[in-house]
Order: sequence, then structure tokens, then C-alpha cells
Amino acid sequence: MKTYLHAFAMCQSMFCAIPAPQVWDEKARDKMLLFLPIVGLEIGAIWAGLAWLCRLLNLPTMIAALILSAYPYIVTGFLHLDGYMDVTDAVKSWRDLERRREILKDSHVGSFAVIGIVLLMIAQFAVFASASNDANYLILIFIPAISRCCSALAVTGLKPMSTSQYADQQKPKYHMVVLAVMLCIFLAAGFLLCGKYGFALIGCLAGYGLALHRAYKSLDGMNGDISGYALTIGELCAVAVYALI
Repeated sequence: MKTYLHAFAMCQSMFCAIPAPQVWDEKARDKMLLFLPIVGLEIGAIWAGLAWLCRLLNLPTMIAALILSAYPYIVTGFLHLDGYMDVTDAVKSWRDLERRREILKDSHVGSFAVIGIVLLMIAQFAVFASASNDANYLILIFIPAISRCCSALAVTGLKPMSTSQYADQQKPKYHMVVLAVMLCIFLAAGFLLCGKYGFALIGCLAGYGLALHRAYKSLDGMNGDISGYALTIGELCAVAVYALI
């Protein structure tokens, strides 16, 4: 049990800016991804709470949209945005595989990353500004949980790049089963609690899958940057469905 508690604390401190006990247990390292969807559920609960607060305070639409669109990036310490920018630079370069992987690891920011991040921010803000006042914001609880289920499954099940931090990490088969069960539970809960807004979770799955396919095929392997790239696009697609349904 202690190992699993350490895995949760390590997962939250690594993938989320919400304070957590600072521990490192090498025995718990391969169990961290099991708790990524739980961290996502925590992030989502605060996201929904912010949406409720914006309505309670009757904030102007643009101010509320700014808060809700910025929150998921701030709460993760911009970690996934970093992956989004790195992968955008690499994939959009249209170079050979070796050069694309070099660009992926380059610490410099390229023009494609700048263009991509600007479009992403505009899109995220626009969809939240377009959401109706009676949209069921409770679905925001489940969107980060679904996106992180997808990330954990992709990292666990797909071939890693040789340079990935997950390349030498053990990935027990039962982790795939546990993560798949969590994914199904969150999907069912979203539809049961939010009705038609549950389709936002389907949008998340579709966006994540398409982004993952594009990046994985282009870079011939999986790593944390691709996970962040697909997660960011998946959540944007989910919010677009939420706002436009």
C-alpha cells in the first residue's frame, strides 16, 4: 500500500502543479501511470468548480472564458503545452525521421510551435466563450480524467522511442486492464450525470486518437511529448463539443 501511495504522490508532483508530498520511490515508478487518471479527475473537479464559481459571480462571458481556458494549462505547470509545442515543431517540419526527432528534443522554439500555440489558445478561448449559460459544466470533471486515461494507455501499450523516459520502465499487462476499466467508468459516469454532454468525452477520445496517430506515425514511437500533444488536442476537442452541443 505504501508503494501505491508513493506512486500517487509522485504522479501528482510530476504531472500537476497542485501541491503533493515530495517523495521518490523507485519501486513505485512503474505504478505512477495508474494514478494519472485520478490526478485528471482531481484537475477536472477544480475545473468544474471554477465554472460553477464563474456562474455564481455572474462574471462577464469573456472573463469566464479566459479563466476556464487558461486553467488546465496553469494547473499542469504548462507541462503538456511544452509537449504540444515540441511535437508541433517536429511534425510540421516535414523533415526525415532522424531530423524530426532532433527537432523534438531541441530546446529552442520554432515558428511552427509559436503558430500552433497561438491557434490553440484562440480556439480554447473561443469555444468557452461560445458555451451557453446552461451548459452542464459537470462534464469538465471527466474530460481531464479521460484524456489521461488515453495518455496512460498509449504510453503503456505503444512502442516507446529509445530516448523516452518510459523506454526502460516495466509495464505490467494488468495496467492496461485497470486503465481500460477506469476509462469505461468515467465514460459511463459522464453520460449518466451529464446526459448529452457526455459526448464531449467522445470528442476527447476522437481528438486524442487522431492526434496520437498523426504524431506516433510521424515520429515512429511514443514518448511524453506526444502524450502531452495528444492530450492537449483531445481536451480542446472535448471542450468544443461541450460548447457547441
